[in-house]
Amino acid sequence: MVSGKPRAGSQAALPLHGCTVIDLSSGIAGGYCTKMLADGGAEVVKVEAPEGDPLRRWTASGAGLAPDADGALFAFLACSKQSVVVDPADAADADLLDTLLAAADIAVWSPDSRLSEDPRYRPDALRRTHPHLVVTAITPFGLEGPWAGRAATEFTLQAWSGGIVGLGRGAPDRAPVHIGGRIGEWFAGAYASAATLTSRLRTAGSGAGELVDLAILETQILGLTYYPVSFFEGLGRPFRTERRLSVPGVATAADGMVALGCGTAQQWFDLCAMVGHAEWIDEGIAPSITQRATDKAPEIFAWLADQPVDVIRDIASAFRIPNGPVVNGANATTMDHFIDRDFFTTNPRDGFVQPGAPFRTEPPLLRAPEPAPRLGEHTETLRAAPPSATPRSESGVPDPLPFRGIRVLDMTTFWAGPSCTHYLAMLGAEVIHVESAGRPDGTRLIAGVPASEDQWWEKSPIFSGLNTNKKSITVDFRDERGRDLLHKLVATCDVVVENYTPRVLEQIGLSHSEVEAIRPDAIMVRMPGFGLNGPWRDNPAFAYVIEDTSGLTWLTGHTDRNPIEPYSIGDPNAGVHALNALLLALEHRRKTGRGVLIEAAMVEAALNVTAEQVIEYSAYGAQLERDGNRGPTAAPQNLYRAAGLDEFGRPDRWVAIAVATDDQWTALRAALGDPNWAHDPDLADAAGRRRRHDDIDTELAAWCADRTPADIIRTLWDAGVPVAEVLQPHHQVDLPQLRSRGFFEPLSHPAFDTAHHSTVPARFSTRPEQYHRTHAPLLGQHNTEVLTALGYTADEIAELDRDGVIGGLPAVVRPTVKSQ
Repeated sequence: MVSGKPRAGSQAALPLHGCTVIDLSSGIAGGYCTKMLADGGAEVVKVEAPEGDPLRRWTASGAGLAPDADGALFAFLACSKQSVVVDPADAADADLLDTLLAAADIAVWSPDSRLSEDPRYRPDALRRTHPHLVVTAITPFGLEGPWAGRAATEFTLQAWSGGIVGLGRGAPDRAPVHIGGRIGEWFAGAYASAATLTSRLRTAGSGAGELVDLAILETQILGLTYYPVSFFEGLGRPFRTERRLSVPGVATAADGMVALGCGTAQQWFDLCAMVGHAEWIDEGIAPSITQRATDKAPEIFAWLADQPVDVIRDIASAFRIPNGPVVNGANATTMDHFIDRDFFTTNPRDGFVQPGAPFRTEPPLLRAPEPAPRLGEHTETLRAAPPSATPRSESGVPDPLPFRGIRVLDMTTFWAGPSCTHYLAMLGAEVIHVESAGRPDGTRLIAGVPASEDQWWEKSPIFSGLNTNKKSITVDFRDERGRDLLHKLVATCDVVVENYTPRVLEQIGLSHSEVEAIRPDAIMVRMPGFGLNGPWRDNPAFAYVIEDTSGLTWLTGHTDRNPIEPYSIGDPNAGVHALNALLLALEHRRKTGRGVLIEAAMVEAALNVTAEQVIEYSAYGAQLERDGNRGPTAAPQNLYRAAGLDEFGRPDRWVAIAVATDDQWTALRAALGDPNWAHDPDLADAAGRRRRHDDIDTELAAWCADRTPADIIRTLWDAGVPVAEVLQPHHQVDLPQLRSRGFFEPLSHPAFDTAHHSTVPARFSTRPEQYHRTHAPLLGQHNTEVLTALGYTADEIAELDRDGVIGGLPAVVRPTVKSQ
């Protein structure tokens, strides 16, 4: 059994023991990045200006705080850290900070604080004065490029990313809707942690530091859209062109809300039977399953409305239809599965309920949370006894491919698992992607390419976007020879990653104990939807179900309607958290030579990035609610329709505007020409603007209606107001900022047109000339290469192919040939 809550133990046993991090960031992204590093054993010193990180005074619900109290979200993110106050105008304080930086290994930086904006402490200056440091900078657009330094909020970044309309989220009769809960900031923090750990692995022992320049826009592209540029350029059409609500999606039952998914033909057939309309099955599945479900929505919702939630979930589970409760901050801690897994824990300083770790390991690699520091709590201690700089070697050159020499057995499918292993493949690991010819990776089959086309199974740009640089072998696990092949392959691999339902590996003889017996130093990453134990253990876990059961869905949508599933972030969020766990395990193995078992349950990663809901409810009794395109940090914040038709001939062009500060409000007012309505004294501060949000929306909607998106953006952005066009996601590649940073790389493929592929969301000082070096593999392309290296003869390989144990064709097109 993988350990649950981190156990108190020897700090020296943690993978980042001896690593010192100076946290010069503010806000969620930097706070979550450094929290993950602290959890892994790093000594994190949060350096704050005398006024402190603004998060110390933040509550999403507006709950009042005592003058000396910290907000609960800060107390969660700052667990296990130290706090030092530095006034940049004070020479003694500046000397203290320089001493801390000289002794540190990593600095994490974000803009918008008085301290981090000081020229001495900007990333380029830190690299000049402390060249040994890994400096991770977290900014909206990156440190360089035509949009560097431009005004932005997470909301406007969602618009620029294409994530607001990327998967057709929202009702067609309303504006598109963003994903609530500031998810982009949390996701960027998780990626910043992974990028920082990557750089540490690359630079360890070299004496050279590195700049890690992470752009939140790029993380949102990876988390909120589904490889739309590759899809559009590879197939000549967008993935989706119109908004629609999922059916069933989140539905009203007799005693509450329930979430149900229907994404495959079999799930549609089962849903028909479940709601008492088996005759619908005989009507076929043309048009698409999604359209058929939409056409039958009235009857489906009527049936669901008459049934209690528990009855619906029991029947759906029996049919293997993806389902889950709609979780929020108030009910999350009451769910039987989370109780059974003992997931939630208590904040060690302030006593409110907070999420446990986003992954579990054996042996334990995470420390139990320690109390967050009060402002400046450790200043005088470190001033009196400052740390000494560790002698560092000046030899060695960092490897552009830090995972070179690591071999990964990639037994994953769809999005979550492949996104984790793809990062390793882009940065040098040899990744062997295992599929079955009978059941190829699901992303091969979702491109909408007719089966009448030659090699239709090779024409998925989404599969391509997730699997470049990998090798592909096909293995039929049901055959004993296939299982024997996998066992031989495990013996050659440093890492095994899988995201099957928990029972599959036990059935094929690859439980952790069996892997450990074959390869004692192997790192095994298991990515079940809900964990290896608990009442929901065997439930199907598609991205939207993870979103439903973690609170991501709850905060997305309009107040007067049921919430809307994001339908995206649940998978890549699981992938980047599993990646963080794997990087810690690699550090542990480097130090000890021993392997690690990682249990990275998708839902527990999601519950960490929705932590604010549970924390606010526990600390203040406040249940956070969805509010359309408005948000807790900016007022006004909304989407406004602009003039003109979109590329599909519809009056559906939108801009995102978000005013996060009083200075931005002043700038907006001036850019609008100082209209009389904007001078109302009630609008002078954020509280007043929030109260009068409807009135402001009316005025801004009228102003935008006569202007094109380009006109609006030019007028407002030049004035310093956060604004964005709600981008169709296949146009991401056209953004000048992304072109400047080289975020997309063109790649040819034998089965479809050359297409641009997204890379990693951080520019490393030391990086490969090209991330995508080979196209995604054809089905079974490397069977002969891999099996020959395992000792199979040509005759043995041919026999396995004849018998269907391996192969290069899906079972539906493979000729039936028996060995003689």
